[in-house]
Amino acid sequence: MADLNAIVDSLSSLTIIEAANLVKALEEKWGVSAAAAAVVAGPAAAAAAPVEEKTEFTVVLANAGANKINVIKEIRAITGLGLKEAKDLVEGAPKTVKEGVNKDDAKKIKDQLVAAGATVDVK
Repeated sequence: MADLNAIVDSLSSLTIIEAANLVKALEEKWGVSAAAAAVVAGPAAAAAAPVEEKTEFTVVLANAGANKINVIKEIRAITGLGLKEAKDLVEGAPKTVKEGVNKDDAKKIKDQLVAAGATVDVK
């Protein structure tokens, strides 16, 4: 067991380049590929890990479309911005409208802006 601890300590002191060279040397000596092992383990590991559901979304105005005035009105209603700030946001698309909103609010904002003629992305 002491030998294993010595190996761990030795490997921990390697630089990234030295570790990469070690991997290449071991692949050549043993005739294996670390990438292939990662690919084989990848799907099994992905299936075992639970998928985390996203809880916070960002609403991004991708394009104002032809009805900029209607989109500006909706931006003002959604964000509380003044007329000039809302106009600058619409004309500077793509721009973030709201960050850190829940799924329902993001959908509601997207629906409002799409109804006004805008193109919206929810990330």
